[in-house]
Amino acid sequence: MTEIARRGMMLVLSSPSGAGKTTLSRALLAGDANVMLSVSMTTRPMRVGEREGVDYFFVSDTRFDAAVESGEFLEHAVVFDHRYGTPAAPVMDALSAGRDVLFDIDWQGTQQLKSKVREDLVSVFVLPPSQSELERRLKARALDSDDVVAHRMAKAAGEISHWDEYDYVIVNDDINAALAKIIAILGAERLRRTRQIGLAKFVRTLQEST
Repeated sequence: MTEIARRGMMLVLSSPSGAGKTTLSRALLAGDANVMLSVSMTTRPMRVGEREGVDYFFVSDTRFDAAVESGEFLEHAVVFDHRYGTPAAPVMDALSAGRDVLFDIDWQGTQQLKSKVREDLVSVFVLPPSQSELERRLKARALDSDDVVAHRMAKAAGEISHWDEYDYVIVNDDINAALAKIIAILGAERLRRTRQIGLAKFVRTLQEST
């Protein structure tokens, strides 16, 4: 098989809480060894089952402030009263090595990435099939109190309003179908001419052999 060197991409998945982006992210990571998760830094407390350096880097406000001041982040934002930021160095190293980096971030972070690294960015917004289904999923996962669920539902409309700022939009009414669409997007974007950095060399070889 002919292998042509390519630059990796930043694949962003955004959605209102409960629409399924975390489930989709985990499935994509489990099924594609060339996709790695961007691990964000956050000031929110660790949840049950989360691991330091795997799910997030859990830090104090002081440490987060220092990272902002030193320019460590590709993007950072406040989400539900907690701060999140993406360290730049590991992401850029992965892209140079031809690996794709998956981001689970909101529209604020996506806009910051777009302003800095647009050519490396592919953004996907995941919509729920309905408001009632979104609320059902939030309650079913049993991670938050009723007050927090109500807060997330109130914020969902604002998050959904940014759907048209994304490259692709999918409706997650079936997790397997939604995953298949994301895999198709990933496959097509890997073939983008500007991302195949070894293509010019390959074409020259073809021309020289004729």
